[in-house]
Amino acid sequence: MGDAGPASTQSGSEGAGRARRSRPLPARLLGGGARGARRVAEATGIDRAVEAATEEAIVRAVESPAVERALVRVLQGPAVEEAMKGALDSPAVERAMIDALDSELVDTVWQRLLASDEAQKLVERIAQAPEVRAALAAQSVGLLEDIARQIRRVARRLDDALERVARRLVMRKRRTEATDRAGLVTRSLALLLDLGVLNAAFFAVSVVVALLASVVLPGDATAPALVVGVGVWLIAGSAYLTFFWALAGQTPGMRFMDIRVEAGGSPQLGAGVAFRRLVGTGLAAIPLGAGFLGVLFSERRHGLQDRIAGTDVVYLPERIAPWSEDSAREAMP
Repeated sequence: MGDAGPASTQSGSEGAGRARRSRPLPARLLGGGARGARRVAEATGIDRAVEAATEEAIVRAVESPAVERALVRVLQGPAVEEAMKGALDSPAVERAMIDALDSELVDTVWQRLLASDEAQKLVERIAQAPEVRAALAAQSVGLLEDIARQIRRVARRLDDALERVARRLVMRKRRTEATDRAGLVTRSLALLLDLGVLNAAFFAVSVVVALLASVVLPGDATAPALVVGVGVWLIAGSAYLTFFWALAGQTPGMRFMDIRVEAGGSPQLGAGVAFRRLVGTGLAAIPLGAGFLGVLFSERRHGLQDRIAGTDVVYLPERIAPWSEDSAREAMP
């Protein structure tokens, strides 16, 4: 048992020697020459020179225009695009991006960026841009126009509802066909808006006049000032209505409510018709506004002022601004 190891080793060495001797002579010469050449190259430094030359040749090949064009073709090819799409669509990439965006480092970077002077200057330049201001103004006007349109629609429905109730109370026949004549609710809202405009202007003027009167007039002049103020207000209101009716056929309040006064189908009433309508309005208001109730019962919705002046108050077609929400809904397929 103890002699088995050396015997086997000796037999293995003898077998390897016989295998080397059994190879052909050219093979033994070539193997020996290669080993000798490697030792000579290592001794003389030729192997390092060859490695350096090979490395330089590879670098030049990579930097050549041909390799650059080949890389561009590969990167622009469908294989790279499909690989990128597959990587972006993969759950692992999605989770990695979400984790990166939720990291504290990104929050810190954003806070520093928003707090920087450059970001503040950028925001100021964007806010002062004419395009941004125009867009904000259009949005504001569009919002007001949408609100006004809803008010007009509700008022027109109330015109019909109030007329039906009034006709039923006096046993009058119900209107069977729609009319383009403005009803009492729409007219009343337009008149209230005109009174608001007139009172605002009159209040501003009266404050200035009161200050001047307190300096010029001695003592307490409250009663005379009140009488003068009422007279001036009536004159200003009459001039206000007559001016807008004569020139445009509608006051600012009527324009807001999309109604217009017409005489013979024309909104240009002229001074004579406008003055007669003003007189009729005063007469209709004297008996506690009873003269206006004819709007509820006549077929053409004529009040006393319309009968005296020969005018009609008509609805205007609904205006839709291009920036409004209704316009956007109508543009949708």
